[in-house]
Amino acid sequence: MNPKISFGSWAFTFGPFSNDPWSFSRVLKYVSEAGYQGIEINGFAPHPTPESHPTALHRKELMKEIESYGLGVSGYAPDFTAVPPALAEQSDYLKLMESYMVFCGDLGISTLRVDTVSAPELLDEREYEERFDRLVSTWRASAQMAAAVGIKIVWEFEPGFWLNKPSEVKRLMDSVDHPAFKVLFDTSHAYMSGVIGARHIGEREILPGGIVEYAKLLERHIGHFHLIDSDGTLHDDETSTHAAFGAGYVDFNAFLTELKPVVSKLDWWCVDFCFNAETEEWGKAAVPYIRERIKEVG
Repeated sequence: MNPKISFGSWAFTFGPFSNDPWSFSRVLKYVSEAGYQGIEINGFAPHPTPESHPTALHRKELMKEIESYGLGVSGYAPDFTAVPPALAEQSDYLKLMESYMVFCGDLGISTLRVDTVSAPELLDEREYEERFDRLVSTWRASAQMAAAVGIKIVWEFEPGFWLNKPSEVKRLMDSVDHPAFKVLFDTSHAYMSGVIGARHIGEREILPGGIVEYAKLLERHIGHFHLIDSDGTLHDDETSTHAAFGAGYVDFNAFLTELKPVVSKLDWWCVDFCFNAETEEWGKAAVPYIRERIKEVG
């Protein structure tokens, strides 16, 4: 295994950094000096958006800046909060999706991250199935658009968003069933979902085999990978706490050993320190930690 390791730029804009977010240029300098090979771009201001870089020329200049730090781009995580895909008109969602695909195309980015936007909530069976069917239809249509332009859409499931149980995640992926639509497997979210059962509506759904079992459940669907540890808690009772590597309960050696056939095929592994006040310090230690785990696994 010799993946390129990237860093999610959202770590310096959300949570503890929301009142004074780092500029994208400052993040690029930090990421390069910390030994990462790439950046995963947060698509929320003040980081790059189709509005901040409205023309192909603007985007060309942005890519030149990224490359000037010796970095590539592992993916783009844009803002869909205005159009929750299980609730919004499909045409509205696809219109916004198209704008992000054009943006990615101009930058040569081939991976685009999505989530369900909506918070977990108790629904009756009819409403649940209506929303589920709408989501499947919208994301399958999105995948068809993505395939036409050489982009892969990856869904990041997490405790803070609707459909956060292992069986729900697998059902959604099996239902969309399109080669341009994959799942983003985040080790911290998987721990909170499959081991803790965080924010599960109704009965908690726990996997005896932990995140290894979770990943094997989704094996054929995994198309992107976020690495971060989990201390078994939620940040602000909403989504997974992103702990320092080695400070939580994720056994990365065991996980990488078992999932080597899957994760070794991925060009990029992205480090996700979202909502972590110690990102600047701990982010520097992440690259050597991951490289050492890879060395130990072989």
